[in-house]
Amino acid sequence: MTILETADPDPRDRPGDRKERMRRILVLAHTGRPDSLQAALDTCTRLRSAGLIPVMRRLELQNLRNTAAGESLEVEILDEDTSLDSVDLGMVLGGDGTVLRSAELVRNSNVPLLGVNLGHVGFLAESEHADLAQTVDWVVNREYTVEERMAIDVQVWLGNRRIARTWALNEAAVEKANRERMIEVVMEVDGLPISTFGCDGMVMATPTGSTAYAFSAGGPVVWPEVEALIMVPISAHALFAKPLVIAPTSVMALELLTRTDAQAVLWCDGRRTVDLPPGSRVEVTRSNRPVRLARVNRTPFSERLVRKFELPTKGWRGPVPVKDRETETAALPTVPGSLHVIEPRHYAPRPEREHP
Repeated sequence: MTILETADPDPRDRPGDRKERMRRILVLAHTGRPDSLQAALDTCTRLRSAGLIPVMRRLELQNLRNTAAGESLEVEILDEDTSLDSVDLGMVLGGDGTVLRSAELVRNSNVPLLGVNLGHVGFLAESEHADLAQTVDWVVNREYTVEERMAIDVQVWLGNRRIARTWALNEAAVEKANRERMIEVVMEVDGLPISTFGCDGMVMATPTGSTAYAFSAGGPVVWPEVEALIMVPISAHALFAKPLVIAPTSVMALELLTRTDAQAVLWCDGRRTVDLPPGSRVEVTRSNRPVRLARVNRTPFSERLVRKFELPTKGWRGPVPVKDRETETAALPTVPGSLHVIEPRHYAPRPEREHP
């Protein structure tokens, strides 16, 4: 994960160019839901009042136009009045699914996304609905940084022919197509087979996706700063089918064996899907294009993890402060502690044998 500072004003924003250089903020929301619709309306109104130009897609904007408050709201339409190249930032109002959908929209641009959680867990969101007004102020004043999160490229091969190519921010998940039948697979890393077994599927994830599907399948929680790829079998019928954490430069692959005619399906971020007949091969590598997420605070991931999953921490006392670790008689020799080294039994000297 790379952190890029973006708080400084754009040097192109000269006083004489203020009209041409007005900042545009893309507002992305599931406006078919009442809470998202109201959040989008509030956000656009606040952005306009602060002198910024809200931008929305036509279909989502139409839902705002159908309300009394949004009928006369000044909003530009994406791909009609302006393009992604003119947008400074995308504000995503919704849960993680909305963030993933928005990431797909801005995939080929440099627009960072700032999520405001209207869903449940909302690991990809930066703030909560109650903080919407404050979040808009942070956007107006450029009080945010941008993280670059690792994404993955996904290729599907059948024989010597590539039948699909896509990408994912969270994971590429191979799942059995029929509930009553397992799929037979071989998991592979860097061109070498690791193991073969029957299973319900396999999740190949990024650190960002480690708290999503991979987590539900029993995979490890990986801090976003860690550069790694993750493979997690789903309900594997095998003695060795443990989650693997591998190098970001590695190539993860999964082959569907032809021992049976069981079909499988590839899902990328729960949005893009490819049917996998027996004999298919799915290859996953780190993408050269990361996903840019805007942050308005530097809350440690540990704290976010505890808050999002409501983990119990009662009884925690924390580390001893540095000032309390130093004694008032520091100039005196330190009294050695009660540290003991235990050697294995076969290292101990053998007792001497008595000769008759």
